[in-house]
Amino acid sequence: MSDFETDVSANSEGGFDPRRISLVRQALGQGDAGQLTTLLDPLHAADIADIIEQLSSFDRRKLIDVWYGEIDGDILSEIDESIREEVIGYLPRHILTDAVRELDTDDVVDILEDLEEPQQAIILGALTDADRAAVEQALAFPDYSAGRLMQREVVVAPLHWTVGETIDFLRNADHLPDQFYHVILVDPRMKPQGYVSLGRLLAAARATQLRALAEDSYRTVRGATPEADVAYLFTQYHLISCPVVDADDRLVGVITIDDAMNVLDEEHEEDMLLLAGVGEESSISDGVFETVRQRFPWLFVNLLAANLSALVIAQFQSTIAVFLALAALLPIVASMGGNAGTQSLTVAVRALATRDLTATNAMRVVRREAAVGLINGMGFALMMALVGWYFYDSLALGGVIAVAMVVNLLIAALAGVLVPLIFVRFGMDPAVSSGTFVTTLTDLFGFFTFLGLASLVLM
Repeated sequence: MSDFETDVSANSEGGFDPRRISLVRQALGQGDAGQLTTLLDPLHAADIADIIEQLSSFDRRKLIDVWYGEIDGDILSEIDESIREEVIGYLPRHILTDAVRELDTDDVVDILEDLEEPQQAIILGALTDADRAAVEQALAFPDYSAGRLMQREVVVAPLHWTVGETIDFLRNADHLPDQFYHVILVDPRMKPQGYVSLGRLLAAARATQLRALAEDSYRTVRGATPEADVAYLFTQYHLISCPVVDADDRLVGVITIDDAMNVLDEEHEEDMLLLAGVGEESSISDGVFETVRQRFPWLFVNLLAANLSALVIAQFQSTIAVFLALAALLPIVASMGGNAGTQSLTVAVRALATRDLTATNAMRVVRREAAVGLINGMGFALMMALVGWYFYDSLALGGVIAVAMVVNLLIAALAGVLVPLIFVRFGMDPAVSSGTFVTTLTDLFGFFTFLGLASLVLM
């Protein structure tokens, strides 16, 4: 057994094993395809994709040059879209065409969506006439819709069939989808009427009618339905697959749970990135200039917001000049308001995404957040009053910052839930830079309240 084989067999943690990645880099340096096969071949396609993503662009190119014959469709579909086009550009044309022929149509569509037209043409040209037509029909649906998400390979059976007839059909079929969980029941016009899970199918007697085994969870979606709504259906009704129909309610495809979970994961990731103001398509694989392009606009918005806060502070220069302790306490006011607002905002955006926060319960949630802000404000107000009295020997200063703390945490709690609700009211994504608006509001109100009270009470 070689040193590489010994190292690999001693460590079976998978694609994120640092030792394995180090060994891959060594094998790349030696240009040894056999060693790369020893290291990568036992791994799942997702782990291989993770390793490719962690390599530098230079090493990725070397990997493709040395090991391109082992790159298949499963690996391509797992690679992050931010570098997928780069990897596809390195692959020899015959390897690329062989790889995409292995994939179901939903995976082919997922790859094509992020490619430029020349590469799309190469992949479409590699498909059979039937698969190419299916992929082109899927691409005709709107972006981020059920039609883009579905796979065209479906397993159907007439309503009048029995379990035995269905099992015989499945055994004799020339081709079945790689993943399917239901047999969809259709009428003569190809309109779905229900579905039967494979578990119930295999457990029933051969003479049992399929319609007697149809599941209550059955739902359909239109091809133009937003994929976020599809993902909600899967989580709300515990679906594992869902037929997709056209405008005439005829079956055109099916969405499986793995695709729905991918949507949920992408939505969650997108919300996190947008809340942080780094752009919804940010990736650790992005280059320096691409990362700057995504982050600069949001930092510019933050700069404008900071200048608004500075303008408020500037109105009270004379007060601050007399009571220098106010300058020392200003960061506390900003920090507490910003953190309280972020807490409320995170809960609200997540609740909107899962549809737990709606127009029917919005006022109850607003009242709850207001109560939380007031109670927290009073608790921290007491602490800061003691700070003002003990450290600055001023009961008046303690009282000023105490009142400011109550007002600021109340405003922060209300802003955290009202800002995303307002965004939704105007048809905007509630995650889009909501944090910037909430932080700006809490800073402006916090500084104005604190310094305004100080001017009235201390001067």
